[in-house]
Amino acid sequence: MKKKWFVVLTVVSMVFFLWGCGNSSSNKGAGGETKVLDGGAGENATELSYWTFVELHGQHFEKMLTKWNEANPDRQIKLNVNVMPYDDMHNKLSIALQTGTGAPDISDIELGKFPDFLAGTPQLEQLNDVVDPYRDTIVKSRLDLYSKDGVNYGAPTHVGATVAFYNTEILKEAGVDYTTIKTWDDFKKAGIQVYEKTGKYMATADTSATWQAGMMLAQQGADFTDDSAKPVVNSPEMIKGLTVLKDLQDNNVIATVAGGQPDTEEAYGEFNSGNYATAFMPLWMMSRYTNYMPDLAGKIALAPLPVMEEGMPRSLGGGGTGTVVTKTAKDVQLAKEFVAFAKLSEDANIEIWNTLGFDPVNMDIWEMKDVTHNPDNQFVKYFVNNPFDVLNEIKDEIQLIKSTSATPTISNVFTTVTLNEIFEDGRDITEALNDAQAQIEQELQ
Repeated sequence: MKKKWFVVLTVVSMVFFLWGCGNSSSNKGAGGETKVLDGGAGENATELSYWTFVELHGQHFEKMLTKWNEANPDRQIKLNVNVMPYDDMHNKLSIALQTGTGAPDISDIELGKFPDFLAGTPQLEQLNDVVDPYRDTIVKSRLDLYSKDGVNYGAPTHVGATVAFYNTEILKEAGVDYTTIKTWDDFKKAGIQVYEKTGKYMATADTSATWQAGMMLAQQGADFTDDSAKPVVNSPEMIKGLTVLKDLQDNNVIATVAGGQPDTEEAYGEFNSGNYATAFMPLWMMSRYTNYMPDLAGKIALAPLPVMEEGMPRSLGGGGTGTVVTKTAKDVQLAKEFVAFAKLSEDANIEIWNTLGFDPVNMDIWEMKDVTHNPDNQFVKYFVNNPFDVLNEIKDEIQLIKSTSATPTISNVFTTVTLNEIFEDGRDITEALNDAQAQIEQELQ
């Protein structure tokens, strides 16, 4: 019997990746980097346009385009892919949908922005008919994130289960066994020992992302918003969670990092140099390790998150991207069927793991040992232990942090003001959170 899984949001960090090789051409357009993928298509193929803000997604779509064209010789597709910066893409898409002019056929929309595109009458095609064949195998809460009133408007990319990434080399030098870390008290003791023995910090105190704040809320069954989607960022649970983190900072267990959080170019260098022993991040962080931290290969182990008290849930979903079809798509049904094939099919979910290192939303893949434990897989090779051994241990504990219309405002206030005040300036946590609550409420008026 499949368990109920819960999943999350926070704003995904922008990281740029190199494209894979293949049959493609490229040019710099006004909107960003453009590539035309033919996937072996013939002259009569339909050309569809696709906007995204993460270049690595192109590698996946290129593989799935080739598979689609092989399986559908009479309905072949060429994909005109435009990769733009995060804000540029979402702003241009919003304007195009509002005016009814200039929108792509297919687009990615980041989870934190998705509620804005569901406001009023969505200018996105309903996907229920193409989702239905895959519905029983897909994590329901991931579909729900991109839905409104029971209608699916976006196809999810991954679960984003948050785990601890431990540098076993640093821990071994300090005499610490990461498998014994169950609670934040355990983590604190280990971190004090690591700092005393090595001069290294156990982890980061994040200021430019809300991953850690969400992590502390989720294990207490709390959220950034209440049941009516109103912000409650000065809640007792938030105060308690940030107090735990501040105590870790005060004891030299965690420290702020260049870039403000692990998923930044500046932080990659810090981790690659061995200055921090742990990152608390969603599973998609694995691709950052393999791409940007080559010196850590064979040194990083995955484990469940520490919790305040044993028995609390040890993970939450983080980040996300929904792929949509717009109302103005030149061939709506073709675009819808391709999106479902490229994001929800079994083949697609296997490729999402193989190419992107993401935890697939098709839960059947998690049980396929030939896929998840393939010794030739780059992620299996890189990490000390198998990621899916950890995922299957925590799969019933993956909590939900809601994505609401207030989420972008909350994230902006926290990452530009509140977290910096607490972890950089040492401001009183309750005072900082009360001010954040007032500012968020004012901005949402």
